[in-house]
Amino acid sequence: MSKLEGVADTLYIPLTARIYVSEHFPEYFYDEKALSLKGEMPYAEIAAKSSEYFQMAGACRFYNTDRMIQSFIAKRPVCNIVNVGCGLETAYFRVKPGKDVVFYEMDLSKVIEARRRVLGESENERLIAGDMFDFAWTEEIDKSRPTLVTVIGVFQYFEEERVIGFLRQLKETFPNVEVIFDAMTHQAIKYANDYIKKTGNKDAELHFSADNGQSVATRCGMTLIEERPFFGAARKQLKRKLKLYTRIAMKVVDEGGRRGFLTHLRG
Repeated sequence: MSKLEGVADTLYIPLTARIYVSEHFPEYFYDEKALSLKGEMPYAEIAAKSSEYFQMAGACRFYNTDRMIQSFIAKRPVCNIVNVGCGLETAYFRVKPGKDVVFYEMDLSKVIEARRRVLGESENERLIAGDMFDFAWTEEIDKSRPTLVTVIGVFQYFEEERVIGFLRQLKETFPNVEVIFDAMTHQAIKYANDYIKKTGNKDAELHFSADNGQSVATRCGMTLIEERPFFGAARKQLKRKLKLYTRIAMKVVDEGGRRGFLTHLRG
């Protein structure tokens, strides 16, 4: 039986993106651990329903988040990295943290069970099962350390008030906290919902949207450190290796009203 037997379909979409880009553009993004899972999942079936643009959109989030995590660690060598809604994300294996960095992977119980079966639990990595909005999961984390929380591909599934409430409570719970999350405008969310339905997953509608990072920072009482477009590095590095439609779509998302971006806040 495959290790991925019984894994929720929603966990396959970001994994498929990381595999696709690792195979087609390894000079930009390479995820060896994701590639090792290709033969245990319906990769071809999911990839066939996607496009080069959407695969890049998935991988670019992780490309940028990896570098933001590495920058945080460089400034705070003894720290926590907390991945909320971790799914089958493999940043731990890409970042390769030192012994003074603890990675916490947090998600619902069924997801953590699947993750433990598929990826195990590495040195300086801790798996935490729980509801992200019930902050009991934070009791397992050393709050005296500087802590970076990443929430990638998660907030969009919840209403705005719940997202803002989560960020406010995060600030209250961790005295030295920073958080990175991805956001899309209302128009981009509508486009993404059309794509999700096309993949056959009709129960994963997206909700949360934001016009800019400052609007979120103001509402949750945090400080905006950075608002980073998804595709800057990919557009510069890959250029004409990408299909024309992909290049146009990337330019529109980054420059046509900044439809998608990563936000980095400090509590």
